[in-house]
Amino acid sequence: MQVSVESGDGLQRTLKVQVPSEQVDGKVDEKLREMRGQVRLQGFRPGKVPMKVVEKRYGPQVRSEVLDEVVRTTYSEALEQESLRPAGTPDIQPLTVEPGKDLEYEARFEVIPDIEVEGIESIELERPAVDIEAADVDRILDRLRRQHAEYTEVERAAAEGDRVTIDFDGRVDGEEFEGNQGEDVEVTLGDGQMPGPFEEALTGMQAGDQKTIRYTFPDGFPDTTIAGREAEFAVTMKKVEAPELPEADEAFAETLGIEGGVEALRTRIAESLERERDQAVRSRIKNQVMSALVERHEVTLPRTLVDQEIEQVREQTLEQMRQAGAAGDDPDLPADRFEEEAQRRVKLGLLVNEVVRANSIEIDPERMQSALQRIAAGYEQPQQVMQHYLQNQEAMQSLQLQVMEDQVVDWVLERASVVEKPMSLDALTSGVEDEDSTETKNGQESE
Repeated sequence: MQVSVESGDGLQRTLKVQVPSEQVDGKVDEKLREMRGQVRLQGFRPGKVPMKVVEKRYGPQVRSEVLDEVVRTTYSEALEQESLRPAGTPDIQPLTVEPGKDLEYEARFEVIPDIEVEGIESIELERPAVDIEAADVDRILDRLRRQHAEYTEVERAAAEGDRVTIDFDGRVDGEEFEGNQGEDVEVTLGDGQMPGPFEEALTGMQAGDQKTIRYTFPDGFPDTTIAGREAEFAVTMKKVEAPELPEADEAFAETLGIEGGVEALRTRIAESLERERDQAVRSRIKNQVMSALVERHEVTLPRTLVDQEIEQVREQTLEQMRQAGAAGDDPDLPADRFEEEAQRRVKLGLLVNEVVRANSIEIDPERMQSALQRIAAGYEQPQQVMQHYLQNQEAMQSLQLQVMEDQVVDWVLERASVVEKPMSLDALTSGVEDEDSTETKNGQESE
């Protein structure tokens, strides 16, 4: 086998391969002889069909199959021989395929760029240091009480915590849009069921009041036809109901399935908040690590991978729009809308893969099992969920990617500079920094 490589623009490569004719013709002849013993044709005894008849009837099909097989195997061998790492599926074009002649073909593709991940020791990371306070438990306890509140209609202006019933009709430049109308819609003010500015406008209205509420949809709103545009909602307040919260006592704890009274309930809430905190801390550190990798390295990106990622992000956006009922018949989602996000994802993926490759990091089976159990624990039938993952290659690959990213984060954490940053639980989970937490705890680096 003869192999040559030509470099094109950027990461483009053309791999030319020549395979001796006897290697191809020999495989064709071998397969035809195997077939001869199985072919049944009228007028011939089983296994006695002349080779010329077999070749005439089955030769082209067998040769096509052999060519596919030879190209597949020699392509892999040629990549290994030339130490090439293709990015995506190659465009393979046959040059010579006639019997008796050497097989020649060329494969065009982009290669994975050479990357050197460096400067990890100079990365500075902040690990949130969050204590679960009694006030945090109180906040969740109050939320649970509100969720089990009984509401009584009142004749006064709506205030935060009240449940209101409204009709609304929204228009953008006088035109209707998907989901623009609602009747007898119940909204608990302060729960975030609707955008903050909208709920604020409802506060202070009484039953029978009518108001026009102006609201500008965010630029990233799933329905691209109204994203970034201002809508006018004609709102009618139909009812205002005030909540009556249950007492935080043993009876309330029992309604939540907790034995041992309020103290047992508070303990359970604290444990839940600790898990939430740990996950949020881990997520924030991971985001810092990934951002540091992206910001500190310049990488030439294979266009093939970027285009593939654009399509994937586009499909994810479409699915979100469908779930929100905002996809319409033919949503206009131009590729350049997703270019920046796709480039970041591809760049990060290449950097993570290079850390894994250069440092021979292997997937940790115990972490895979733990990750699978955490996912399954959130469902009523965890065993079925685990079985689904084990039988679904795509789902398992996605989980493996998450676990490998976590292992890369740990690898970076072992080498980077990490400092503790005091923070409230609310600031951690909301993503808003505490004003008084700009200094690290004791000014000391963690070990």
